[in-house]
Amino acid sequence: MAHMQLKYSIFPISAILIWSGNTIVSKMAAGVIEPAAMSFYRWLMAGLLLTPFCLRGVWRQRHQIRPHLWKIVALALFGMVLYQSLAYFAAATSSATSMGMIASLMPLLTLLLSSILLREPPTWGTLFGGMLSLFGLMILIGKGHPAQLFTNGVVFGDLLMLVATIAYAFYSVLLKRWALPIAAWHLLYLQIWVAVILLLPLCLAAPYSPVTAANLPLLLYAGIAASIISQILWMNGIAHLGATHSIMFMNLSPIFTVIIAMVVLDEALHSYHAVGGGITLAGVVLAQVIKRRIVRHTV
Repeated sequence: MAHMQLKYSIFPISAILIWSGNTIVSKMAAGVIEPAAMSFYRWLMAGLLLTPFCLRGVWRQRHQIRPHLWKIVALALFGMVLYQSLAYFAAATSSATSMGMIASLMPLLTLLLSSILLREPPTWGTLFGGMLSLFGLMILIGKGHPAQLFTNGVVFGDLLMLVATIAYAFYSVLLKRWALPIAAWHLLYLQIWVAVILLLPLCLAAPYSPVTAANLPLLLYAGIAASIISQILWMNGIAHLGATHSIMFMNLSPIFTVIIAMVVLDEALHSYHAVGGGITLAGVVLAQVIKRRIVRHTV
């Protein structure tokens, strides 16, 4: 059994490695393509590539899909439009290392939002892990001096990345809450095309940014590897290992991101990255490991 789990671990690990690489792509895209255009072209490419495989099935399910259209729009808005667009805008002023570490808060934020929106009883792990991660985030964003956040403010890109991470946590909670009766790939396909429609006005309003030799490889990575291949790997991981076991591998994301950023972008790992990021990640792990519920005693 342990051997089989180790064997199938390659699926979620590979997916997370691709997603970590996408953070690097976001940083590399800054300056060579407008963020709005990057988001639009990425999802347009993914939608076109999935059309031969998904369109027929979606058409067959159209009567089942129609009552849930507004929910699909909401999912696309939080999970694809806000999250990825804000990440591309954040890359203009935030380092890939900081972006990856801020994004590592996603599992914890999902647990916190689940307690509020799904009325799931909070755990002691969520409470203490949340406080620990908040402290780590203050060290990270404050570049080792949390008190300076109240005097010097924060890097705008770091703030955008935090908002993006919260948006994706909302997406994850809504996805669980609604549990739409639509096949996973068909739901993904629908969200992609809704995202394309929502992003079109933003893309048209932004400065003209054509596809060039400089940004095409980045678009191919984002549109194919990060949007499609990673989903195939992740779904296979969940199918063989289960959602709970697969999600634990998300903790590898900031580690992968830091390593790739150092190698590809030649980014320096500062002490505040190590300390703040380490404390933030410790809080996330604490929230996932300690499952004891907080019980309110009534008199």
